[in-house]
Amino acid sequence: MKTTSRFLLISAVFLLVTAAGAQAHTIPGDVHGFGSGFGHPLHGFDHILAMLAVGLWAAQLGGRARWLVPASFVGVMALGGALAMAGLRVPFTEAGILLSVLVLGILVAVAARFPLAASMAVAGLFAFFHGHSHGTEMPANAVGYAYGVGFMVATALLHAGGIGIGTLAQQSAKQPVIRYAGAAIAVAGLCLWAF
Repeated sequence: MKTTSRFLLISAVFLLVTAAGAQAHTIPGDVHGFGSGFGHPLHGFDHILAMLAVGLWAAQLGGRARWLVPASFVGVMALGGALAMAGLRVPFTEAGILLSVLVLGILVAVAARFPLAASMAVAGLFAFFHGHSHGTEMPANAVGYAYGVGFMVATALLHAGGIGIGTLAQQSAKQPVIRYAGAAIAVAGLCLWAF
């Protein structure tokens, strides 16, 4: 278990460090779109915070929720991305993304516990907006499935980072750290909303 937690923590740190370098959605030379898709969630601070919050919340929930809540997020996000690539336009997508940062941060801060299906539904609701954003911003020359796999992998890694951080905090008996992280994410969500 310790090896897995360390791997997840290292993954989270790696993604946070490399996210600062993701300045554009299109990667030169990325013929099929996987790299652009992978880089898209790392491009926006709002995406990173929401993905980490899902992982932290899943770690708090424990049990099957540890994997099912992030899996529901990735699955519904893929659906939202596919529908956007097919031409569906959804109003208030950016507001939904910013609201996800705020609400998911609050859920972590208060260590909210819902039934598994409700937790998956909350994650899925916000995932749709994130996926729609990824889909509408797909580069014109990208292959849809490669781009989609890219943003799904990056999202899953960010979730895994959140789960790893949450698991390490729980193992070291520093559970309040997770709640403080959730509060910080919620405050960042308010700041993003204001700007």
